[in-house]
Amino acid sequence: MSNDQSGRYANLDLKEEELIAGGKHLLVAYRMKPADGHGFLAVAAHVAAESSTGTNVEVCTTDDFTRGVDALVYEIDEHAFGDKGGLMKIAYPVELFDPNLTDGTYNVSHMWSLILGNNQGMGDHEGLRMLDFLVPECMIKRFDGPSANISNLWKVLGRPEQHGGYIAGTIIKPKLGLRPEPFAKACYDFWLGGTFIKNDEPQANQPFCPMKEVIPLVAQAMDRAQQETGEAKLFSANITADFHQEMIHRGEYVLEQFAKYDSADHVAFLVDGFVTGPAGVTTCRRAFPDTFLHFHRAGHGALTSYKSPMGMDPVCYMKMARLMGASGIHTGTMGYGKMEGHAGETVMAYMLERDECQGPYFYQKWYGMKATTPIISGGMNALRLPGFFENLGHGDLINTCGGGSFGHIDGPAAGGKSLDQAYQCWKEGADPIEFAKQHREFARAFESFPGDADRLFPGWREKLGVKVA
Repeated sequence: MSNDQSGRYANLDLKEEELIAGGKHLLVAYRMKPADGHGFLAVAAHVAAESSTGTNVEVCTTDDFTRGVDALVYEIDEHAFGDKGGLMKIAYPVELFDPNLTDGTYNVSHMWSLILGNNQGMGDHEGLRMLDFLVPECMIKRFDGPSANISNLWKVLGRPEQHGGYIAGTIIKPKLGLRPEPFAKACYDFWLGGTFIKNDEPQANQPFCPMKEVIPLVAQAMDRAQQETGEAKLFSANITADFHQEMIHRGEYVLEQFAKYDSADHVAFLVDGFVTGPAGVTTCRRAFPDTFLHFHRAGHGALTSYKSPMGMDPVCYMKMARLMGASGIHTGTMGYGKMEGHAGETVMAYMLERDECQGPYFYQKWYGMKATTPIISGGMNALRLPGFFENLGHGDLINTCGGGSFGHIDGPAAGGKSLDQAYQCWKEGADPIEFAKQHREFARAFESFPGDADRLFPGWREKLGVKVA
């Protein structure tokens, strides 16, 4: 490499434990693969330069203070990932990051642009992927963090505000094509057995299903279902939009309609946080601090897929969502549903829920920041849930099963009940086959999803006395 900046932007004598103890740096771990003909340390230093004070040539405006806020490579392992590249860690001085003019709060947009911005497009590497980062206490305490979270929903449901348990939900299917009346009827039908409904991410204000027609009908359907069942119900309404005033307008309209039935606190707001970005999330977080902010990740796979040498690992995205103030975020299904993932991804949930957590490379303390709720979605049903709960170790989460509810052989209300029964089965430590014999909706899930039943519970037909596949 002709412009080796490692003399300025690398210091391999720095000790991580001392950087952490000092509390004056944000630390980032990356997987990096240099392009042919480029040295590992030289490229690592170029990344540090590009994401802090560096330029392609020495410039006359650089002074001693500027050099004092250089990002520094402090650790490398060139062969840590074999042919996929090596590990490098960079320490970013806190002074590099941007607090708001209005209130001094840090914003994720600027942090993201530094630690995973222009450095993604550099020509001297073939891959640069963020694996983990550590935010020091002095920064953690100046991010928004969540305002409302699952405790608010548990309170609405009449449950304890600590460890209030599993919330069984669905997504109205098909995701597009329903007019207002069929949409509201689908909500009502599920609410007769289940608890939480969310808009699918494309459901918004289409001409065939305008918000000003469908939302009043959904609010009415919730009221009817609550009166009929004697149970509180929840709805997550999509307010995603490009312009903050449009998001606020949508949110105020939704709350106004549900307030007619004294159910404004039964509403969450779904924001497609990847496509709207941190500005969309923060707009919702600040405009509606008492409403559960449901962070949907539509599009995130372009950034977080494990197949890519670029972008970031999903746990990094979870951490950024908590910093932004998401009340809950889709974490995937950790290998138990249809989305890419694996059972070891429990760290994603733990990083959201806990006040401190060991990540892939750093031990993150949250210093009292409110927890963000894991939302489990994507190809799940009652049969997959017991194994999922066992792997995660708890059920304090929201789960939305579209096909898992509307694909139930006895309809969506039975589908919703089967989800709650799956949680009860796991919580009691019961054998699922024996439990099914006493719980019809859970039992009928075996006939509804026979492929999963065959895979997870071989011999279920004989044990449950089912003669037809």
